[in-house]
Amino acid sequence: MKKTVLYDRHLELGAKMVEFGGFLMPLEYSSIIKEHVAVRTACGLFDVSHMGEISIRGPQAADFINYLVTSNVKTIPPYRMIYAMLLHDNGGILDDLMIYKFLDDEYLLVVNAANTQRDFQWIVNHKNDYDVIITDLSNYYSLLALQGPLSQDVLQKLTNFDLNELKPLDFRTIDIANNEYIVSRSGYTGEDGFEIYGTDDGIKILFELLLQDERVTLCGLGARDTLRFEAGLPLYGNEIGDKVNPLEVGLGYAVDFSKKFIGSNSLQKIYEQGPKHKLVGLELLDRGIARTGYEVYKDGKLIGNITTGYMIPGTNKSYAMALINDLTLKNGDIVNVRIRNKDVVAKIRNKRFKNK
Repeated sequence: MKKTVLYDRHLELGAKMVEFGGFLMPLEYSSIIKEHVAVRTACGLFDVSHMGEISIRGPQAADFINYLVTSNVKTIPPYRMIYAMLLHDNGGILDDLMIYKFLDDEYLLVVNAANTQRDFQWIVNHKNDYDVIITDLSNYYSLLALQGPLSQDVLQKLTNFDLNELKPLDFRTIDIANNEYIVSRSGYTGEDGFEIYGTDDGIKILFELLLQDERVTLCGLGARDTLRFEAGLPLYGNEIGDKVNPLEVGLGYAVDFSKKFIGSNSLQKIYEQGPKHKLVGLELLDRGIARTGYEVYKDGKLIGNITTGYMIPGTNKSYAMALINDLTLKNGDIVNVRIRNKDVVAKIRNKRFKNK
């Protein structure tokens, strides 16, 4: 089991640790509910150093990445990020990732922890004759996520760089307390915030500096999952994976059909024929929590499964996302979720549960 550079510190601070993506990671410190609410109302700090980082550099880097992924990196300027997916030849999702564009010939791909080695090997195997250098930098970078409405105020106290210059999905190399970091205005919580990449030593220093601010709450993967779910953001292994394609799960916006990429022919056929499944939001109208894998029924017929379900922290409402095969169903329609052999009534709705 791998450990991040902050592992010992997490134990000292009382974190409950769990295995995730091959790493021992903090699940929670105080409670998932408290940490969730802290991010929504103030500022939360996450260790997300388990994420993988893959560098692609060279004169044909843009062309190579455009061949690998669904999005078009040529449509964004330097020092900007774009969301993308790696696909199998059949259109299934190998992984989803964020691409950091430094220059036309220099990119950093940030991939899911559990898929880092698989993604790296996939990319290397598809290099063909492209003039690029591919480097796995996952052991070089550590990563913090500072999330919440007060995150800019907290981080601004530690740097002379004007963080107002960073619009959502912008990034820069910034000096913070005499150390250099890559700082992007991004995150996976549905709140304003920053993701901060640095060396192991740099991240240890920054972690302690941020902890000194009383407005900062330490957060684990439990709150990270409830926050991304509440914001309607998909997670690899839940909403997305090898057996689903981008069009089924509402990620068509990250597909550029004007270029050819691995899986584009299959995905084009799916687009023309129409996907066979769709991802929907559910609001449970009876008591219960719809857990991942639970079955969804309409008029006694099995139509799909829950991908993620929670009672949203700070509320008494239970929501879920489900992948279903009945494309005629629309918002407001009633279905049943089978919870411990009992059918619980649920209403189809949009997938953004935050502030609803």
